[in-house]
Amino acid sequence: MPILAVLILASISAYVYFKLKNIRSLLVMEKKVFSAKANMALGSFIFLFGVNELFLFHTAATYIIAAVFIVLGLFNIAGGFKRLRFYQPEMQKERDESRRAP
Repeated sequence: MPILAVLILASISAYVYFKLKNIRSLLVMEKKVFSAKANMALGSFIFLFGVNELFLFHTAATYIIAAVFIVLGLFNIAGGFKRLRFYQPEMQKERDESRRAP
């Protein structure tokens, strides 16, 4: 499936992008937001990799390993989304405070 390959490459690229933004950020809450986004991108990579394996190989071991990848990816996506919703308002407050400070 070529579309899965493109999505896998896009998700790993997004992971690298958000990790670099995390490293370069100076604000604490902004770092946490970028970390949550990177976690979601990594989760989507793992999920899509598991789905891709289902199409490539048709053995019992592949189905088990792909199921583990899919579940692990979904947990990473859900955890990252939960952290993103929690930290995003705090990041906005932190940005506003840093802009007001002389």
